Amino acid sequence: MIKIYNTDMKTEKLEEVKEIKKGVWINLTNPSEAEIKRVCSQINIEEDFIRYPLDIEEQARIDTEDNQILFIIDVPIIEDIKDDKTYTTMPLGVLIVGDDYVVTVSLRRNKVVDAFEKNKIKSFYTYKKTRFLLQILYLNAACYLENLKKINKEQESTVAFLQESMQNKDLMQLLNLQNSLIYITTSLRSNEIVMEKTLRGKILKMYDEDEDILEDAIIENRQAIEMSKTYSDILTSTMDAYSSIISNNLNGVMKVLTSLTVLISVPTLIASIWGMNVKLPFETNPYGFGILLGISIIIAIVTFIWLRIKDMI
Repeated sequence: MIKIYNTDMKTEKLEEVKEIKKGVWINLTNPSEAEIKRVCSQINIEEDFIRYPLDIEEQARIDTEDNQILFIIDVPIIEDIKDDKTYTTMPLGVLIVGDDYVVTVSLRRNKVVDAFEKNKIKSFYTYKKTRFLLQILYLNAACYLENLKKINKEQESTVAFLQESMQNKDLMQLLNLQNSLIYITTSLRSNEIVMEKTLRGKILKMYDEDEDILEDAIIENRQAIEMSKTYSDILTSTMDAYSSIISNNLNGVMKVLTSLTVLISVPTLIASIWGMNVKLPFETNPYGFGILLGISIIIAIVTFIWLRIKDMI
């Protein structure tokens, strides 16, 4: 899908247009071959620069060629898999072509690009290419922070359920959140490298206000990294704690079952001995059965008391 936006110089309003002209923003979402060729031919760019961000495994980086600068960053997304939310990331390409065009490329819709399409960002103009990129970087870091807060709430909710009843589903949910934090932390660190390189390398011409936006984006990104690391450490310790609790509960169940086996084996042993075809005490006593039953009960009680004292039952 291709959408073309332009900010009117007079009204400063964002509008969707049909034709590609200087100053527009071209947004490609899972584009077809025809759309890729159309854009590349009309603005004279390499097709590879469009295809790179469409690879889900593509790493965050900066690539330059002639007057084309491609920024690939990882943006957070939420996937619904079997009624469970999975927090992950995907590449977003921002291609700046001289002073004329800016192209965004992604495999699917995301909150970062949607915010610009819905004109929710203040001081956003399609003809201010550098400012547009820096606003994307800042908003992207803010989206990571928002997702991390959601992960923390889900973690607290899942732990609350586990305190009442340990279900495999809840434990798997914690494991899923832990994996999500790993992906997010890795993506945040990659984005940080891209932003610091942009700030230090003077890849783009920036004014003082632009540098302030980029520095704010770096700060937000670092805050997200620290938050992700903190939540990951908490989740790891929580998983370890519940693993120990489950193991302890299993040991307790095995201890009880073993003790009950010992208690049951005492009267069974006595009955087996007196059931042998040999002369034994009480075999001619009319009250023999009652006496043996009493002896079995007394021995079982003594055994129970001993196991209780030893904290084995």
